[in-house]
Amino acid sequence: MAAAVKIYTRKWCGYCTAATRFLNEKGVAFEEIDCTGDNTTRKWLLDTTHQSTVPQIFIADRSIGGYDDMRALDRRGELDRMLAGESAQGSSSG
Repeated sequence: MAAAVKIYTRKWCGYCTAATRFLNEKGVAFEEIDCTGDNTTRKWLLDTTHQSTVPQIFIADRSIGGYDDMRALDRRGELDRMLAGESAQGSSSG
């Protein structure tokens, strides 16, 4: 079963555009949440990820970071496993 993917974006964000394009090219279904002007969601993202930048990408409710982080996971061969619902190498539950 494929893992659920959510990506938090803002309008006019080049990295957000690149991230959604990359996911589309891989054929990954995802939910895009536009948090342009949404201070409540931006605060939640900061509290949750400790990052103030977008995009912020979640796979199976786990933050993987932004566009560069996602591409690094892909280069290491870990992204496809995560998208397939397999645990990332070295991760632990809890």
